[in-house]
Amino acid sequence: MESIANSENAPGIFVFGNIEAMTAAFFDILVDEFTLALAGKKTYHIALSGGSTPLRIFEYLARMPLGRIRWDFLHIYWGDERCVPKDDPESNYGNAWKTLLRLIDIPPENIHRIHGEADPNKESLRYSEVLRKYPPVMNGLPLFDLVLLGLGEDGHTASIFPDSLDMITSDELCYVATHPQTKQKRISFSLKLINNSRKIIFLVTGASKAKIVGDILSHKSGFEKFPASYVKATSGELKWFLDAKAVEGLEK
Repeated sequence: MESIANSENAPGIFVFGNIEAMTAAFFDILVDEFTLALAGKKTYHIALSGGSTPLRIFEYLARMPLGRIRWDFLHIYWGDERCVPKDDPESNYGNAWKTLLRLIDIPPENIHRIHGEADPNKESLRYSEVLRKYPPVMNGLPLFDLVLLGLGEDGHTASIFPDSLDMITSDELCYVATHPQTKQKRISFSLKLINNSRKIIFLVTGASKAKIVGDILSHKSGFEKFPASYVKATSGELKWFLDAKAVEGLEK
């Protein structure tokens, strides 16, 4: 793992030779975080991401020594979800369940999925109430210990898309988004909720993301059009986990 130095208050940027090394580093973070939470007798609230790279991370995590971790104090959520049934191949919950969650010893009531099969507007309201019920509160918002994010090739993260940048100022916890190409409905965390988290980690791999990664992290002209550029971790720390191909557009 290579860490790229940044100015004060800038995100931490970590480059890995391959996804296995990225997964191992992420696993070590989980072990450390969970150990501290257990020592403090606290629950731990994590929001998972969809997308190709987080899913590959889950697949590799399933090969790690999961018995090292106690899971009963953990609460799991999703930063966004496609409006499809849980057994649909596009379901973020369904993919996380098949690759990882079915393998860990966690109480079922601690897994807080978004009901993608429900009416989107009603489900957005219901899930907002779930978020108000379980995590602690800071700055008047639910406080997540860790939020995982992917990065789309158009610069979107969660389901905050470039054609709906007005949502970055939304005071809602969740809202209904529409994918600009497929017109598929999705339910997404708001940017304010994401930014209120104690720790945020982007998981990004591949040359197809290199230009956008470079534009955002180097603040190149026009980077503000990418929703991911507005993720700031106002209440904690922001890390970018990248493979070598994803940093080819980053100025050294």
